[in-house]
Amino acid sequence: MQTSTLTAEPSSPDLEEEDLPYEEEIMRNQFSVKCWLRYIEFKQGAPKPRLNQLYERALKLLPCSYKLWYRYLKARRAQVKHLCVTDPAYEDVNNCHERAFVFMHKMPRLWLDYCQFLMDQGRVTHTRRTFDRALRALPITQHSRIWPLYLRFLRSHPLPETAVRVYRRFLKLSPSAEEYIEYLKSIDRLDEAAQRLATVVNDERFVSKAGKSNYQLWHELCDLISQNPDKVQSLNVDAIIRGGLTRFTDQLGKLWCSLADYYIRSGHFEKARDVYEEAIRTVMTVWDFTQVFDSYAQFEESMIAAKMETTSELGREEEDDVDLELRLARFEQLISRRPLLLNSVLLRQNPHHVHEWHKRVALHQGHPREIINTYTEAVQTVDPFKATGKPHTLWVAFAKFYEDNGQLDDARVILQKATKVNFKQVDDLASVWCQCGELELRHENYDEALRLLRKATALPARRAEYFDGSEPVQNRVYKSLKVWSMLADLEESLGTFQSTKAVYDRILDLRIATPQIVINYAMFLEEHKYFEESFKAYERGISLFKWPNVSDIWSTYLTKFITRYGGRKLERARDLFEQALDGCPPKYAKTLYLLYAQLEEEWGLARHAMAVYDRATRAVEPAQQYDMFNIYIKRAAEIYGVTHTRGIYQKAIEVLSDEHAREMCLRFADMECKLGEIDRARAIYSFCSQICDPRTTGAFWQTWKDFEVRHGNEDTIREMLRIRRSVQATYNTQVNFMASQMLKVSGSATGTVSDLAPGQSGMDDMKLLEQRAEQLAAEAERDQPSRAQSKIFFVRSDASREELAELAQQANPEEIQLGEDEDEDEMDLEPNEVRLEQQSVPAAVFGSLKED
Repeated sequence: MQTSTLTAEPSSPDLEEEDLPYEEEIMRNQFSVKCWLRYIEFKQGAPKPRLNQLYERALKLLPCSYKLWYRYLKARRAQVKHLCVTDPAYEDVNNCHERAFVFMHKMPRLWLDYCQFLMDQGRVTHTRRTFDRALRALPITQHSRIWPLYLRFLRSHPLPETAVRVYRRFLKLSPSAEEYIEYLKSIDRLDEAAQRLATVVNDERFVSKAGKSNYQLWHELCDLISQNPDKVQSLNVDAIIRGGLTRFTDQLGKLWCSLADYYIRSGHFEKARDVYEEAIRTVMTVWDFTQVFDSYAQFEESMIAAKMETTSELGREEEDDVDLELRLARFEQLISRRPLLLNSVLLRQNPHHVHEWHKRVALHQGHPREIINTYTEAVQTVDPFKATGKPHTLWVAFAKFYEDNGQLDDARVILQKATKVNFKQVDDLASVWCQCGELELRHENYDEALRLLRKATALPARRAEYFDGSEPVQNRVYKSLKVWSMLADLEESLGTFQSTKAVYDRILDLRIATPQIVINYAMFLEEHKYFEESFKAYERGISLFKWPNVSDIWSTYLTKFITRYGGRKLERARDLFEQALDGCPPKYAKTLYLLYAQLEEEWGLARHAMAVYDRATRAVEPAQQYDMFNIYIKRAAEIYGVTHTRGIYQKAIEVLSDEHAREMCLRFADMECKLGEIDRARAIYSFCSQICDPRTTGAFWQTWKDFEVRHGNEDTIREMLRIRRSVQATYNTQVNFMASQMLKVSGSATGTVSDLAPGQSGMDDMKLLEQRAEQLAAEAERDQPSRAQSKIFFVRSDASREELAELAQQANPEEIQLGEDEDEDEMDLEPNEVRLEQQSVPAAVFGSLKED
């Protein structure tokens, strides 16, 4: 038996000399892929038949080598790349691929290359079948590499039926249906696209590869089915969109518009109107209402425009005119209903909004039946404990509507029902009772008005505190000041003295009175000549309140008491003032003290009045002390004379702030100057200079200078200038001033290294400044005279007032005329060359006042 063996002998005798080494190597290792690849690589530049023959020889020996097949097929495809697809060479390459798949049918890369090669040839059926063969040959784990190219092939050719079938197969492998849905839309198979999209929307576990949310997919479905009603037949559009209305409550406007659009495109115009009306009645937000209403109005406009266009084309007929008029009337009614519909939306948001109910009534102006229905619905709907606004105003307005139309009995019935409503606040029920009384007053039923208010203020069977929220307001309204105030006004106007007094007494007993009620009660008693009773009313009011609420009562009480008795009951008046001032805040003390002082001046003793003024200067607020001292000084000068004000001036200067003390010093000095007490005036100026910075109080220094020019001499002027420089040096205590002083004292004409380079002399510059400041302070303390030595005693002038007046008219013989240059020279002295001579305290300055 003869056996055949595979040999590596060349099948072509035309071998070149360079091929011999490779042929010999092949002969030795004919099953080595590397040897064949080296030989093939060497023959890359050889003619195509010679190279293909070499590949065939290798594959004949190694038919299962993926590397050889891949290189061979790639080379064969490249050889026919520039040829026409009808060339027979393409068929040879296809056959070569088919031969390869006998051994390489599990290699997806070869399938992909072959399918792409067939797609380039435009052989649609062959390509589709090849893709199917690849999917059948490859394991399912490799299908994901084939499908992208397969789907791209389907989308690139108009094969809708084939593509749909293939896509359905693809969906069994991949759950992503978005690509298929988009393809169905592109080929206008919208019914199946809507079905697939509905399946996706209902799948809660579905995750969009495009990043779309469930709402976006739902909205896409609504647009698809609403805009194509003739192509989507298998879905219940109405049920789908209404399901979205319950699911996506924040997008109701768009969904309602989509549903109406579906019926419009389907030609069911009346059904579309029903949808719009239902939407307007159910939406809860203004934004949704605006969307629906605008779409509704646009729909009616389009219907009118279409009807007018049809009428103009077909000719004018009577039926068309009636239909057109009907559509115009429907559109006008829709526009006129908009405010009312918008109000309904707001009330659906909050049915307890009182203001919106009033606006709704105003929208029905001129339609009594609608107004009555609206008020009835409002009072039945609004819960007083949830209401926004005042719920009692609905009842009052409802009754006022009946009253304006002459139905008083109905108005009374409404208000009577309102008094039984369990309002949240007592003030609401009190307002209702007051409206009941005012209704009767407007129609002159005065006795009925009194009866109603007396009924409202009657004690209930079960009493409760005014602010006890656990009790109904009907058990607390008897403590409402609003009802009692109206009852008191009615009793004053319509009742008797005793009934009115009983009402006021009841208000005070219930402890619900205000200061104004107390004053009104007292004024009422005073009008009827019950003066002591009125004073007792004031006393009762004072016992009810504390400061500052009792301020008006005390002021009125004291004024009335003084007006009534004057000085006849002076001790009692003094006791009242002392009671009022006991615990009185400084803010309200001024008025009482002035009234007290006026009483003492008119009916009491002058020294008592002065004592009251003195107490007032200590009791009032700091901001009012200056004004109080001015009044004190004025009254003391009028009663005791000008000289008696010296002690007041002294006390004012001690107590007041620097600004007001400076003003008092100037006035004090001016008074002493007018009295001829020049030394006293100079001492006052000297003391006041301690609180007068020359940089900010130039007017004081100019006044003192003018005084010295008129009444002084050269020594006193120099002393004044010295004091001014000392005071200025005292105020200039900043670091920069101290630094300049040190440099002026310790600096030399040539300078030192430390002056040129501060901080380099071994000692800190800041420390030098501190040492110099301590040195200056020590020198000032050493040069300062003691308090006992610095006392200035006044000398009483021996001249009489007439002589002083004559001297004031004569020129001062010792007056010194200073020029500007001399004054400037005095001011140019160095501040460190003078020492501040401290003036004494006010008690030392004015030590001799008591002796005078």
